[in-house]
Parts: sequence; structure tokens; C-alpha cells
Amino acid sequence: MGLQPSRDVFITCAVTGAGDTTGRSDKVPVTPRQIAEACMEAAAAGAAIVHIHVRDPESGRPARAPALYAEVVDHIRTSGTDVVINLTAGMGGDLTLGSVESPLPPAAGGTDMAGASERLAHVVEILPEICTLDCGTMNFGEGDYIMTNTPAMLREMARQVQALGVRPEIEAFDTGHLLLAKWLKDQGLIDDPVMVQLCMGIPWGAPDDMATLMAMTANMPEGWVFSAFSIGRNQLPYAALALLAGGNIRVGLEDNIWLDKGVLATNGQLVERAATIARAMGSRVLTPAEVREKLQLKKRW
Repeated sequence: MGLQPSRDVFITCAVTGAGDTTGRSDKVPVTPRQIAEACMEAAAAGAAIVHIHVRDPESGRPARAPALYAEVVDHIRTSGTDVVINLTAGMGGDLTLGSVESPLPPAAGGTDMAGASERLAHVVEILPEICTLDCGTMNFGEGDYIMTNTPAMLREMARQVQALGVRPEIEAFDTGHLLLAKWLKDQGLIDDPVMVQLCMGIPWGAPDDMATLMAMTANMPEGWVFSAFSIGRNQLPYAALALLAGGNIRVGLEDNIWLDKGVLATNGQLVERAATIARAMGSRVLTPAEVREKLQLKKRW
């Protein structure tokens, strides 16, 4: 694909994620109302799409209760904020092995394995415009945790998402994950236009160097729409790199909690910075309505 800069670009804000960031920044939203307000802030700053995880309101730990998602989305809808809703469907594939000598049974504390229908229960209930599909299995961290998404699981989740009329956002953490996405597309389980999020710099997935990004984008089929991001300090530089590579932008506190060195960010500030970068590079930031048209999304409200 080479360098083909995007002239019309949309910004996604991933407002909270499931990582252990709440202890490092008091700006990471935890409760449904806080998460909804973060989405509204991001939309006001220029994000067309908000990517939503939920957390246990008491502990701040990742959660996947449909009632929590429903509360977040209800707050956004009743506020009158116009933004495209993108719910994660990545929860329920968490496997932490017991130990290096006794991997089975899995460790109860870090294991949350659920079937396809349970993993999509909140998507069925809420019917967002977009939900994610993590297209692969990979190691995370330095312990025994594995993000688990088998081909059979992905095939069934893609089938159910397609039947709901929800656009899947393929999350690709490594080069082989794009092959899985192509495999699902070849089976007719993903409709056009295919939407991909390139998740770079996450150990032990695709590193966020230029060569790997170019390899990922070079293998993107014609007509697929992609965004790209990197975690941590390279999040904001990746706003420019994604645009230069012909893609769209993702920022947010799920992936990075810093605005500048030593300065904790809000979601709105990260979106504002990304929008400034895009406009300074001669690109136009798309509105939610324009993104719905581009991605052929079904607006639910």
C-alpha cells in the first residue's frame, strides 16, 4: 500500500480499556457515568467513534456485565451526544495458566472464559453500530496470561455479529491476525467495508516500528478501512503515522495516560491533540454522520 496519506480521517477514542491504569491516573473513568462522560468529552473534542469497555464501579477491575454497558450507552444517548458507539467484545477470552510447572487447572483469578453467545450478550442487548472482534490469540505481559480467540470462536462470533447487523472492527495485534480476518471474509462472515484496527507495540504482538506498520498496511486488502495506534509514549506520534499510511487515528486512556512528559491526559485532550495533528497535516476530521456513511453503519438511535 505504501504511504498514501488520508485526506479525510476519523478519530476513535478508547476511553478506559481493561488495563491496570486506574491506580496510575485518576483521570481514567471507572463508573458507567464517568465512562459515558468521557465519551461525551471525546466526542466534543472531535472523536467520531468511542470504543467502550466497562469496569466494576467498586474495584475498577475489568467487567463485562451487560447492565454496565447499557448504563453507559443510556447516559450517552440521553445526553443527545452524536457519536458512533463501538463496544468491545474482547472480554471472556482471558486464560491465565496455573503455573509453569502446573499449567492446569487455570488460575481462577485471571481466567474468564465464556462462550460466543455470552461474550456477545451486551451486543445483542444494546445493538451498537460497531463491536470489536479480536482476531487472534497471543501472550500478554510476562506471566501466564493468554488472550484466547480460536478460529472456531472467531467464526461463530463473526456469524452472530453479522446476523445482528453490527459492523465488526477487526482488532489485529500481529501479522497473522490479518490472515484470520481474510479467512473470515472469504467465508462470507464479514461484510464490506471491512474495518480493521491495527494494535501496535503491545508485547508480544506486532512492534510499533515503521517496518512492521508498513508490512501490516501492505497486506491490507483493497477497500478495507483501517486505523492504527500504538500504546504508551508513541500513541500521539502514531496519529501522524497512521494518517501517513492511509489510515485513521485512535487515541485514548485505554492505550496511553500521558499528554506530555509528566502530564496526565484526559480523553478529550488526547483527541484534541490528535485532531490538531491531523489538521496540521492537511487532513479533514470526519464527523460521526460522515463516518456512518463511510462505513455503512446502521444508526440505532
